Amino acid sequence: MATNPRYDEKPLLRLLELYVLKAIGELSQESEDGLRAMGPKLQAVYGGDGRWDDAVAKALHMPDTMPEAIRDMWTRNLKIAHDNNVTLTPQQFAEMFVDNNFTN
Repeated sequence: MATNPRYDEKPLLRLLELYVLKAIGELSQESEDGLRAMGPKLQAVYGGDGRWDDAVAKALHMPDTMPEAIRDMWTRNLKIAHDNNVTLTPQQFAEMFVDNNFTN
């Protein structure tokens, strides 16, 4: 997938960021297509119903309400960024969300 040192030895990290991007409606169609094809393999490793995003959710024991919670946080963070004249890109938000909620 990505060739970024951020993801070295952390295979789930990029998937989590993509999960966040999907939740906020910012996942590219190209990424979605590739991830959809990975669904069965991810299901075999992490469980779930065969969809890539469900496998990620199962791997981390996320509640069914997680995408909605992510969208709410995205909306709040966009407002905070706007109020402070700062640009918050979807990727920046995804990294921030994952770093704050799923990494040590």
